[in-house]
Amino acid sequence: MRVLLIEDEPVLGQAVQEQVAADGHAVDWVARLDEADAALRAVDYGLVLLDLHLPDGRGLDLLKTLRRGGDQRPVIILTARDQISDRIEGLNAGADDYLVKPFDLNELSARVMAVSRRYAGNPNPLISSGKLKIDKAARRVWRGEEAIDLTKREWAILDLLTRRATAVISKEQMEEALYDFGSEIESNTVEVHISRLRKKLGRDAIHTVRGVGYRLGSD
Repeated sequence: MRVLLIEDEPVLGQAVQEQVAADGHAVDWVARLDEADAALRAVDYGLVLLDLHLPDGRGLDLLKTLRRGGDQRPVIILTARDQISDRIEGLNAGADDYLVKPFDLNELSARVMAVSRRYAGNPNPLISSGKLKIDKAARRVWRGEEAIDLTKREWAILDLLTRRATAVISKEQMEEALYDFGSEIESNTVEVHISRLRKKLGRDAIHTVRGVGYRLGSD
């Protein structure tokens, strides 16, 4: 999943970026609202982590603008404002969750996962597809009774496919979801990862729709 982090505190921003990236997500980090606006126009992010106090304005105003424009992508607020009234204002503006600084980074990971599952239409972290059993909370997968070890990038692709299980995802959509700004992507990177996943999970785990893309499962 591609995540946009909007945070102007360098130490916290780096810690959050590293944590979310370690969970297998691509992370673009900006520190200003104008940079966030440009990024949101350019990329279909799966989730936004939003600080409320930024050098050029209020994060809450950005959130309100997104929701008024019909933008439904999930947003988790990260802020030092801990009054109940502040939380209510953030949630009423359209936030999906609210974390008060300082927060535990593992809790952030759990909330990111929970919010993304809800938006995918399946809050259950346990998913079955053919012979596969997938525990998204534990980031583990089994083929039958055999536990399969995946790399961070392989897991990210499988997670993307499970979040959009009935949809065909194009190579370009995968690249956009899995790689942040500045990443160098070889022309066959997605095909290589798909090939490795099939070797581990079985050829029937991922179906190719020729000329279109990939989806979870076989015909």
